[in-house]
Amino acid sequence: MTVTTTPRRTVLAAAVAAAVGGSAASFAAPAHATDALDAGTTGAGSAPRRRRPRSDSTIEYHGWSTAGDWRGGTARGVTVVDGTRPGVVFASPEGTVDYTDPHTGTTASWEYASWLSPTHQAATPATELIASWNADTPAGSFLRVEMLGRYSDGTDTPWYTLGVWAAGDADIRRTSVDGQEDGKSTVWTDTFAIDDADSGLRLVSYRLRLTLYRTPGGGATPKVWRLGAMTSDVPARFEVPATTPGVASGIELEVPRYSQNIHVGRYPEYDNGGEAWCSPTSSQMIIEYWGRRPSQEDLAWVNPDYDDPQVCHAARFTFDYQYEGCGNWPFNVAYASTYRDMRGVVTRIASLADAERLIAAGIPLITSQSFYEAELDGAGYGTSGHLMTVIGFTDDGDVIANDPASSSNDAVRRVYPRRQFENIWLRTQRYDQNGAVRSGTGGVCYIYFPATPARAQRRVLRDLGIC
Repeated sequence: MTVTTTPRRTVLAAAVAAAVGGSAASFAAPAHATDALDAGTTGAGSAPRRRRPRSDSTIEYHGWSTAGDWRGGTARGVTVVDGTRPGVVFASPEGTVDYTDPHTGTTASWEYASWLSPTHQAATPATELIASWNADTPAGSFLRVEMLGRYSDGTDTPWYTLGVWAAGDADIRRTSVDGQEDGKSTVWTDTFAIDDADSGLRLVSYRLRLTLYRTPGGGATPKVWRLGAMTSDVPARFEVPATTPGVASGIELEVPRYSQNIHVGRYPEYDNGGEAWCSPTSSQMIIEYWGRRPSQEDLAWVNPDYDDPQVCHAARFTFDYQYEGCGNWPFNVAYASTYRDMRGVVTRIASLADAERLIAAGIPLITSQSFYEAELDGAGYGTSGHLMTVIGFTDDGDVIANDPASSSNDAVRRVYPRRQFENIWLRTQRYDQNGAVRSGTGGVCYIYFPATPARAQRRVLRDLGIC
């Protein structure tokens, strides 16, 4: 068996896809379209800066999630709400805009309001940025996330759309946007990337803009309680430094086991059925580890003859109608955050030692990797892109994973050699079985956690720059 997903990162892409009607241009230009990058820098008078990356890491996650964070941005038509998960909601519309859904052809008018982050200086000038958000959108609403960046040559990126998202699929179809580039950078589904890293050009700062939409005159409002981005300049490398077993040796978390392969042929409209559902299957395992799951009412649409209907549910509600797959990284995080008091981020991990710290604190993680069969003993397959969950480490430090690319739920638990696993996950370049150079994700992962984590969990999340 070969597990595959469509590659998204710059080094994998052969060409930019043609722009579609769902691009940023399909929205009528809002009044705030010319917001400057220089206005409102992160610093005095704003929320405290999160932890800087270690001296040996170029990875930084920075997010806005506290009431102080939200009040430090520029609000146009939104207000800050307090609580366990403080966030922003509609106060009064900033205006009305038409949106043509590229996947249904439907044009409708929507009221909108917006929140604009302060400018954030990347801890290390970066070649990539991946945003993620935690939100919910009741019927009659959706949201859009954009970024404006400053290059190291002093020029700015365009306003790039990083996602048009809704928790459901009745009002609009959640979508990434193809065809966004300026000759210096490109957005590949969910990842902003400098086109030529060898040129020395880097992203040095950015702002994120959040726009909320609702049916005119309606009372619905999206609520967004986290918005952030991971920036990095992970060096091109085929091999990563080896680590020794650490604090999580002998720890295994009790994470539910779900196979994507038992769903092959089910709901092929969502990325060909279970064959490509590694990401939502992994997400569902971790969501349920934290004690959350969809209700019977949520699952009423699923064929009652199907076992594990929550996996079908996760696939449907992570599906990216432009990418035509369930593997959009921020969309999976956004899906997880719709559950009660859940939060999540897309980030990168610098070493397997950091993954061990998460496991030791009781936090499993979802990792993205690619490899050919001989590179990972015990897998029995090769993949151009696959998600699985890390749930523990053996006494000898090998990785215990719930791998959804398994024949049954009982077969999901795997033990993979430590050295092989850390290399296929953390490298940025690889050779395929034919000797051609391909890419790796450089340690991309999803981390899900409760709104009120335990003290040890909060400590490790803070050290990773997340809390």
